[in-house]
Amino acid sequence: MHTDFAHLQKRLPAWLEESRQLAEHGKVAGYIPGLARAPLRRLGISLHSITGEQLAAGECGAAFTLQSISKVFSLLLALMDRGEQGVFEKVGMEPTGDDFNSMLKLELVEPGKPFNPLINAGAIAVASLIRGDGPAEKSARLLDLIRTVAGDATIGWNEEVYRSESATAHRNRSLAYFLKDNAVLDDEVEPTLEVYFRQCAIEVNCGQLARMGLVLASGGKDPRSGSELIPRRYVQIAKTFMITCGMYNASGEFAIQVGIPAKSGVSGGILALVPGELGIGLVGPALNDKGNSVAGVHLLQTLSRQYDWSMF
Repeated sequence: MHTDFAHLQKRLPAWLEESRQLAEHGKVAGYIPGLARAPLRRLGISLHSITGEQLAAGECGAAFTLQSISKVFSLLLALMDRGEQGVFEKVGMEPTGDDFNSMLKLELVEPGKPFNPLINAGAIAVASLIRGDGPAEKSARLLDLIRTVAGDATIGWNEEVYRSESATAHRNRSLAYFLKDNAVLDDEVEPTLEVYFRQCAIEVNCGQLARMGLVLASGGKDPRSGSELIPRRYVQIAKTFMITCGMYNASGEFAIQVGIPAKSGVSGGILALVPGELGIGLVGPALNDKGNSVAGVHLLQTLSRQYDWSMF
């Protein structure tokens, strides 16, 4: 059934407060200094419909960085730049049960390329595929895509988060050098990591994120004009990865409990969508042991069951 916005407007604040209570069971991403100060109990959500309806509740205006949510859009830009063959020569199409920052299979499984574009190793490889004359131009092109999809030219980077990630990302550097040694990474390590760290530090709020989800829910079209922003085939690929890999190694559980394409980030953000209907932007910095927002996942589960969102 389609979401009843009148009913949702009445019930959403209470559902949000119910989910907020679960934040006490999570932890903010303290291993990234720029994220460590986020309020544990923050929870906000925005929903944008293809019919033009919008709803928001909680701290939906709070700014947060995309982190791994950016991987969806770096993949889309790389696909537009290189095509499917050019991208999937360097990254696979399969889920992995390993942690998002694991390097285990880069060494153990031939040919040593990342299993998919939404784990860290895969996203680093994808960052190297974005066209541009150096990291500044590549980063600017990705930011421009996100501004276009969000319909907001004011979106920018959080420089503090960018610097803190760059200074502490020892494992990501290890992953990048593994990729370089495996001939997956053609570019040099540090310029590639600059693109990756910058994409993770792009800052949005829930409303901007919901609009980004709405474009994906609309098959890559601008929800206002109907013009194509991203080729539909590439959006299909991105949404499939979101279902199978978007919630780290809790993606199977999320598919069963919620059943919609989603991508999380360790800032507590979640980009989700109901295909053909809704874009959803959410933030809840308290994370579970898989790196997903504890309260955010609970709220999406409540909404999905209430309004029968599951694709399955």
